[in-house]
Formats: sequence, structure tokens, C-alpha cells
Amino acid sequence: MAAKRARLADIERELVRLRYRHDIAMSAFRFEEATALGPAIAALESERQSLAAALPAPPAETGVVPVLARPRHPRRR
Repeated sequence: MAAKRARLADIERELVRLRYRHDIAMSAFRFEEATALGPAIAALESERQSLAAALPAPPAETGVVPVLARPRHPRRR
């Protein structure tokens, strides 16, 4: 289970890196480079989806959101 989660984290980091390179290539009008990154991104995205489906969902966060207390009476000078 831990190995799958580690692999999923690695895949997500690699996807971020490749998408960044894709965006930079598109911004610089290097369309051939951006197009070449497409299959690698698609393969990693497919692997990420299959790994995410195989892992149980993370527990829902049910934390308490603190509320700032207001003074009951306004301060007098």
C-alpha cells in the first residue's frame, strides 16, 4: 500500500513537471516540443488514474474550523 502511494506521488510530481514544460513550450511557440510531450503526459495520467482507483480513498478531513471570538463590549478610551 505504501509503495503504491509513493508511486502515485512520484507520478503526480512528474505530471506537474511535464505539464509545466508543455505550457512553457506552448508559450514559446514550440509546438513540436509541446506535441511530443503529449503522449508522455497521457501515459502518466492513465497510470495515475489506475493507481488512484486501486487505492482506498483517504480519510475525510473533519477538522474544526476555529471562529474568532469578538469582545462583548467595545473598548472605551
